[in-house]
Amino acid sequence: MRRSPARWVAPVLIAIAVPFATAGPAAADPDQGPVQRYVALGDSYAAGPLVPIPTGEPAGCLRSDHNYPSVVAQELGVADFHDVSCSGATTENITGPQGVPLGKNPPQLEALTPDTQLVTISIGGNDIGFGDIVQECATRSPLQPTGSACKDHYTAGGTDQLTQRVDDAAPKVADVLAAIDRRSPDARVLLVGYPAILPDEGPGCFPVVPFSPGDVEYLRGVEKDLNAMLAKQAAAAGTEFVDTYTPSIGHDACQPPGTKWVEGLVPTAPAAPVHPNALGMREIGRVVAGAVGGSSSPAA
Repeated sequence: MRRSPARWVAPVLIAIAVPFATAGPAAADPDQGPVQRYVALGDSYAAGPLVPIPTGEPAGCLRSDHNYPSVVAQELGVADFHDVSCSGATTENITGPQGVPLGKNPPQLEALTPDTQLVTISIGGNDIGFGDIVQECATRSPLQPTGSACKDHYTAGGTDQLTQRVDDAAPKVADVLAAIDRRSPDARVLLVGYPAILPDEGPGCFPVVPFSPGDVEYLRGVEKDLNAMLAKQAAAAGTEFVDTYTPSIGHDACQPPGTKWVEGLVPTAPAAPVHPNALGMREIGRVVAGAVGGSSSPAA
């Protein structure tokens, strides 16, 4: 094995092109030379729902041609790029099919081949119920703007349900990484973490993002726990974890348009609610490309 050390699906598609800058080709591995075949796997944080322009089949995956995998492929000058990410995907949909509006996405693993050189994957958020958590908290938190109604709901009875969900997702992520290795044993595999959705410190921006300060602190901790679990599973599998949270601090959903990488519940740019916009996808793509070996770095 050759390795480097180391459900929100919106119903509308907005076809507006958003150009992004590109850099020259970079090597995935000094021994392999430039990446020839790159496969992108994952959920909506890879697919880029409602970020213009929609591409690929099935249309229900809401895959964008300006999502971060597309940025990575462009930055690295990849000759053979396959993006099979799909909005709403869980770890089960990496190894099994996923039914979506207007079709079915085949098991994402099927895109992998023995000669695949680079694999990126964003997964785990839907395994802990990302869409349901957003909806639940957006409903409960405004009822107690000085309290922590969302946290109280998920920790009632003395057990933190979301902590348990993160723990339960860990072996599923491990199984996916092992399956990728079996299909593409010589590939460099990057498990990509989730960017900052809420401010890294402080009370948030209620009511623009309708979570109380107590719930902002709680949900911020849940996302950090999820990213920490992903980093741990990547290390255990001998793959690489790409931290997109740290470079995205200061670009959360509370920031103004042109600064934020992630939209709020009411998007101000074409993107699904609480998902990266085109700017976020571009900058996350540059972070991932830089991890592969490029010289790109995110904008400040």
